Amino acid sequence: MEFVYPAIFHLNDDESYTITYPDLPGCISEGKSLENAMYMAQTSLSQWIEYLNDKKQELPNPSSIKTIKPSGDAFTNLIRIEIKDGNAVKRTVSIPKWMDDQAVEEGINLSRVLQDALKERLA
Repeated sequence: MEFVYPAIFHLNDDESYTITYPDLPGCISEGKSLENAMYMAQTSLSQWIEYLNDKKQELPNPSSIKTIKPSGDAFTNLIRIEIKDGNAVKRTVSIPKWMDDQAVEEGINLSRVLQDALKERLA
């Protein structure tokens, strides 16, 4: 799922940035440079949305960037994130019996191995 929320970037005295989200009170982050602040804005937004989803709280609608009037050296920017559905699904897979026997013997979690292999392959 894709989410886009406006963030306000406040320039600090030390040239770092504090990032706030008008629609998400409490979602705050900081970046040491503008590049780092952009990265941190995406990270904090992702974590906040995942938290709200986990708690089954309704997500507020994002404000229009046109209605946000930052003060001083602050500016507004839209932050886009994509959150993938991490819910587990059952799949039937087939492997040779000797592999299954050896995996059981070594205590290997086949679901974890498959997930790790797919993550590497799909990355």
